[in-house]
Amino acid sequence: MQFEWVQLEYIFRVLLAGICGIVVGWERKNRSKEAGIRTHFVVACGAALIMIISKYAFFDVIGNELYNGADVRLDPSRVASTIASGIGFLGAGMIFVHRNTISGLTTAAGIWAISGVGMAIGAGMYVVGIAVTVLILLAQLLLHLHLFKTERARVKVLSVKEVADGVYQQRMTELLSAKEIAVLDVSVEKLEDGGIRNYSFTLELPDGITEEEIIDLVPYRCSIKPCL
Repeated sequence: MQFEWVQLEYIFRVLLAGICGIVVGWERKNRSKEAGIRTHFVVACGAALIMIISKYAFFDVIGNELYNGADVRLDPSRVASTIASGIGFLGAGMIFVHRNTISGLTTAAGIWAISGVGMAIGAGMYVVGIAVTVLILLAQLLLHLHLFKTERARVKVLSVKEVADGVYQQRMTELLSAKEIAVLDVSVEKLEDGGIRNYSFTLELPDGITEEEIIDLVPYRCSIKPCL
């Protein structure tokens, strides 16, 4: 295959898409997120490359009469359409669920969005690709400033050690509910002595309830800490 100068423009598109990925990945890396500069760079470059292949890689099949007498028709969107769905597998690996807390959604969405930027630049839509990159970056930076701040529920973990009461979980749940403290989760650890247990209560604290008030409710050795 002879080298065509137009391929230099394709290389430029891939590099430009990679730069856009670096810009968004830089913000993610500064926040110690799962996907940083390298991941965003590779995703953007890969999406741009696949878009270029989808648009231009089949000209030889159509124009050079490789299939004599055949009416060859191609849908240039078929290859590109797989990017949007395929990138979902990569994003899913960045979403983590721990107890009742979900993390990684914004990073996964950013990976999906930056693949769209790569597709736009790969298709030659430079202005759209760069504009969306700036928009994504501004959204990541500004929305982290909590301009639309709302009160978040205070979620704490109450750990109670060496409980000998067999119905302690039920009694404690009723006691906390009377204080309008929601019990989100309870885990129980049985010790070697079958009658002794350690409890961990994941609590959602309403306004006006302090950690000290909760500790005063517990007759056993206990501690309270934020839910990670």
